[in-house]
Amino acid sequence: MNLELLVTLGVFAPLLGAAVAGFFGRRIGDLPSQAVTTGLLFFSCAVSWIVFGQWTWGHLEAFTVELAPFITVGDFKSVWSIRVDALSATMLIVVTTVSSLVHLYSWGYMAEDDSKPRFFAYLSLFTFMMLALVTAADFMQIFFGWEGVGLASYLLIGFWFKKPTASAAAIKAFVVNRVGDFGFVLGIITVYWMFGTINFAELFPMIEAKAGTTWSFLGHDWSALDLAGILLFIGAMGKSAQFFLHTWLPDAMEGPTPVSALIHAATMVTAGVYMVCLLSPIYEHAPTASLIIAIIGGITALFAATVGMMQNDIKRVIAYSTCSQLGYMFFAAGVGAYQGAMFHLFTHAFFKALLFLGAGSVIHGMHHEQDMRKMGGLWKLLPITYGVMMIGTIAITGLGIPGIWGFAGFYSKDSIIESAFAAATSGHSPAGYFAFFIGISAALLTSYYSWRLIFMTFHNKPAWAGEGAHGHDDHAHGHDDHASHAQLETHSEPIADAHDDHAHDDHHHHGPLHPHESPWVMVVPLLVLSVGAVFAGWLFAPHFIGHHEHEFWRGAIYVGEHNHVLHDSHSVPTWVKWSPLIVTLTGLLVAWWIYVSREGVARRWAEENSPVWRFLYNKWLFDELYDAVFVKGAKALGDLFWKVGDVKIIDGLGPNGAAWASLKSAARLSRLQSGYVYSYAFVMLIGVAVLLAFVIQAFGA
Repeated sequence: MNLELLVTLGVFAPLLGAAVAGFFGRRIGDLPSQAVTTGLLFFSCAVSWIVFGQWTWGHLEAFTVELAPFITVGDFKSVWSIRVDALSATMLIVVTTVSSLVHLYSWGYMAEDDSKPRFFAYLSLFTFMMLALVTAADFMQIFFGWEGVGLASYLLIGFWFKKPTASAAAIKAFVVNRVGDFGFVLGIITVYWMFGTINFAELFPMIEAKAGTTWSFLGHDWSALDLAGILLFIGAMGKSAQFFLHTWLPDAMEGPTPVSALIHAATMVTAGVYMVCLLSPIYEHAPTASLIIAIIGGITALFAATVGMMQNDIKRVIAYSTCSQLGYMFFAAGVGAYQGAMFHLFTHAFFKALLFLGAGSVIHGMHHEQDMRKMGGLWKLLPITYGVMMIGTIAITGLGIPGIWGFAGFYSKDSIIESAFAAATSGHSPAGYFAFFIGISAALLTSYYSWRLIFMTFHNKPAWAGEGAHGHDDHAHGHDDHASHAQLETHSEPIADAHDDHAHDDHHHHGPLHPHESPWVMVVPLLVLSVGAVFAGWLFAPHFIGHHEHEFWRGAIYVGEHNHVLHDSHSVPTWVKWSPLIVTLTGLLVAWWIYVSREGVARRWAEENSPVWRFLYNKWLFDELYDAVFVKGAKALGDLFWKVGDVKIIDGLGPNGAAWASLKSAARLSRLQSGYVYSYAFVMLIGVAVLLAFVIQAFGA
């Protein structure tokens, strides 16, 4: 079959699955809906690996398939296209591999849910929107996919819409992303204003010639490319949950666990990183924008790691981990190591999906419990889950021996840290040293909170022994149809992550809790992802960041003549290469000492309720700050316009004021209408007298 046709079918297959399950799911039933959507996703996955394989090991050249006119207004034209190059080929396998495994995993995880066709339709829609985004040939199609993944995330985060916190989290994600999208739209407009096109093939060759273009505003000449780069990055900040626009990401845990894995590993949050790397021709000529990206990425990496240390919900720990790892990717792009950013995005997809789905397996085995303080001692009862979670933890902490071998995260994370140091020493980026030290510090904290999760969940004394499985009220899903006591006794799959505050008594597991391993349909995706978490870094490092790097990227990422960051990263001092391993082992030992050797120490520290502990536990008080400034501020402003401007001024002086004056004057004038003839005659005489007086005064006697 023609490769162009095959790629086209691969991109649109998830949309077909979403349509079948969404429109006909109730008629055809659960099993056909699941089979169609999952089968089509595995087809897309197979196509993606064929394309990636031919690109990496074959002689495939970049190509674009123009399918149909999208928008045509005057001279403005946008054609719906599928662009295949190194960037899109990489994203194709990331998106379809994780999504297909999430679909399969959801067969077990959502087995007791009564809305499976809707769930699988949303998953497939999410995947299609991301595929549309990563294969776009112009900004208009990127924006379509950009908004599409925002819509799909809203639908999936709020999937259990009867649960108030899920609906609130979905709205929060949607609103925060609209803030970023406003900047993104302005960035696209700026690009069109400068170049007269939004098509990448036409745009990129023109950038260098217009690098000095300025925009006069407020008596100052601003670099137009920097302006465009900053505005576009604001869009990425919202979509990829960077500092200031990160608050929606942890709340996205209100959706089912497979959704969390899809959002955090393959779709949505990776869109911003992909977009920045795709627009490397712009950022290579926009030093101020690149500096801002590096600074925001570094702050995000450290901020999220400090908050992740304090979380007790197993999914929220991993959520803040995602936020932190995205920070790594952005500061890598900010210092000019776009290849390292994409490589970390690639490896991160495997171990982050593994960690989220592994956490779902724990929640399933613990009958919907998510609080790690109520777990412990599970390594014997959930051996496969324990094994894959260990693999994911080793991968995300980047354990490996420099120059010899390591897990996936070792190759990509260390490359980013070394690139930051190289950018500093070569003078390429003024944020190089900042990014380097932030990267080392975040690696220490990442190791600590990742191993803390393992020790609290699998190694501490069982906190569940002799207890029933009571859902965590903070994360209840509020489903109507509850699993019966008998179903829970027989270890049925969960209908959700937790329980409703008003759930019926039979929704809880009464009597002793018996944690159990997940069914094979959930275990198989975990094992496949484990292979990626172990070998993806070692296998693909030569292509993404090594000696085959130029052959792999083939111009998909633009690197200016002055940018030697990736090349210089291979020759950094030995102490730089070994620093990540040292801090990673330090974090592991500290976590072991606190949670295993001195079990109970952390609990006593928390009970002291120190200001630092409260600050970190409450996520740097961002939610409280935003609530006070934006939510309450907006409400106060609305009340001012409504109660003062509208009611008192406009209505008071306008309709209500005129009505009041008419009412009062009518009341007084009505007194003259007495009904007596002599009263009317008397008034008429007064009128005649007044008229005569006027005439005499005007014309004389």
